[in-house]
Amino acid sequence: MAVTLTERAAQHVKSFIEKRGKGLGLRVGVKTSGCSGMAYKLEYADSQDVADSVFKSFGVRIFVDSKSLPFIDGTELDFVKEGLNEGFKFKNPNEKASCGCGESFTV
Repeated sequence: MAVTLTERAAQHVKSFIEKRGKGLGLRVGVKTSGCSGMAYKLEYADSQDVADSVFKSFGVRIFVDSKSLPFIDGTELDFVKEGLNEGFKFKNPNEKASCGCGESFTV
């Protein structure tokens, strides 16, 4: 079981944590939301919870809660720029469908 970052995503996270001046890594999870049922949630982790699984990718720690892990196991996060927009892109092998706006997904 693992959640990973591309090198570009890891560099972005490292840079942002450095600018913030604090942080242990990136927290990745899912929440119930949207028309397809689930949405990804991302935040910078300042602490580790007891139930977290911790993965390391290009020197960045990724924290995933035990309830989210079955839905995002095997996911790779990339940081992409598309025109004027930039952000994280999830490559989740468990994803069966997503809504038209890309906000939510099903497994």
